[in-house]
Amino acid sequence: MSKPLGRSYIKLWSATAISNLGDGISMVAYPWLASAVTRSPILIAAAGFASRLPWLIFTLHAGVLTDRFDRRKLIVGMDFLRGVLTVFVGGVVYLNKDSLPALNDLTKLTHLSTNWPLYSTLLVTSFLFGLAEVLRDNSAQTLMPSVVDQENLEKANSRMWSAEALTNSFIGPPIGSLMIGIAIFLPFFFDAASFFIAVALIATISGSFKSVESTSSREKINFRVEIKEGFTWLWAHPLLRPMAIILGCMNGIGTMVGAVFILFAQEVLHTSVFAFALLGTAGAVGGIFGGVLAPKISSKFGSGPSLALALAAAPVGSIVVGFTSSWQVVWVVVVFESFVGLLWNTITVSLRQSIIPTNLLGRVNSVYRFFAWGSIPIGMFVGGALVSGLTHYYSREVALRAPYFIACLLGLLLWIMAAPRLTTAKIEQARAESTK
Repeated sequence: MSKPLGRSYIKLWSATAISNLGDGISMVAYPWLASAVTRSPILIAAAGFASRLPWLIFTLHAGVLTDRFDRRKLIVGMDFLRGVLTVFVGGVVYLNKDSLPALNDLTKLTHLSTNWPLYSTLLVTSFLFGLAEVLRDNSAQTLMPSVVDQENLEKANSRMWSAEALTNSFIGPPIGSLMIGIAIFLPFFFDAASFFIAVALIATISGSFKSVESTSSREKINFRVEIKEGFTWLWAHPLLRPMAIILGCMNGIGTMVGAVFILFAQEVLHTSVFAFALLGTAGAVGGIFGGVLAPKISSKFGSGPSLALALAAAPVGSIVVGFTSSWQVVWVVVVFESFVGLLWNTITVSLRQSIIPTNLLGRVNSVYRFFAWGSIPIGMFVGGALVSGLTHYYSREVALRAPYFIACLLGLLLWIMAAPRLTTAKIEQARAESTK
């Protein structure tokens, strides 16, 4: 019988659920705000690119900091910074609220003069927010093995992601749509408050969460040497190396279609603010079922077939979304994709947490995420540029649908090449070798 997850985990779980509730509320506000500031696909994609660029340029350095400093304190500091940035965004939106078009009119607008002061604010704060998110998320993933026993990692992670899905994608978006209907700036202030509450909860978790074998934080950090240690360990690992590259390809393809999804939802699916919020609940439904069933599915069918299912879901979903004009159909697709996505995360994150040495966990995890998440800004840029380019030759609707068909083809090729490399036997072998 497994041990209880403990009080520290409950605090971490609660902080994650509360901060994700705020994120879910603002998840509706941010894309609708961006689409009210500009209707340019490349500019909307650029805002997403700015928020994800830190995953490409800062992830490796974040790994060094994670192994050098107390991981709990890093989470507290980064969440506090994100709260301050969100308050700033809310204040700027409040000052510009009268210059923005009515949100429900956006489904009919294809041309709108860009509000450059507000757009510039979104661009800069998105980048700063991304920097904080990189360090915060890397610290959070490396914190978990210090909070729960290794035998409970899959259960702890799956419950954490279920809470994220429930608050971020199910409860948050409908509340966000109601708030944005009252005032466009309101969701941002609620999101900021959720960060500050999360800070208070995590700060009360007792103990030291610095790598036991790490060097003193007072010594000068040699980023090049310490990054090389993490990179060398990952690159020499026969399973984590291809797993990181495969996930990078999946994320790059996924963000290529998601770069201008707000325009696709408004102009092709014809969603209102509330319908868009309901569409956002699909991730929660899939995530909740995934959180409950992922460990059981992985145990019954094996880790390899479970990962192969996750790889196959993306191209199938892309082709269905590419042809439909119904947001309800897209909702069903996203439920399934979110379900298998959480299945993938439960298996792969728990694997990394259990086999990477503690003193290298922050750096190796950051190198893994460099490959896995560094492709996201590239995918966003490609997606925005693709839609913008195609609008010169085809209708706006054809241009917005095209990335889904390209993603289907790329996803099928990835499934063919990647599935044989991620077998249950290889995963179990990696776990066994880590205990020697």
